[in-house]
Amino acid sequence: MTPTALADAARLAAAATDPTARLSPRDQAVHALSLRRWKVALALTGVMLAVYFGFVLGIAFDKAALGAPLVPGLSLGMALGVGVIITAFALTALYARWANRTYDPALERAIATERAP
Repeated sequence: MTPTALADAARLAAAATDPTARLSPRDQAVHALSLRRWKVALALTGVMLAVYFGFVLGIAFDKAALGAPLVPGLSLGMALGVGVIITAFALTALYARWANRTYDPALERAIATERAP
């Protein structure tokens, strides 16, 4: 078997096990960006779910503690509920900032490489 045939066989074996091996360099870059975006989105979603379900479990298992007044007219449960809403806005802002500063420019660079002569 010639060295060229061995190299071709190795490329075919790699393409069979790695679906991104058959992609163009631009498509590989976009695929890597997509995976990174999913990781960021899943991490932020996990944080939001933990905050929300922590609040719900607090209501379910210790209503008296959440009903305790912090100041007249404001209970701990109300303050934590507002905290859940503020957390949602903060995580959304964090994602938008990451996307505008990191994801969008990297995506534009990957697309621009395809257009370059």
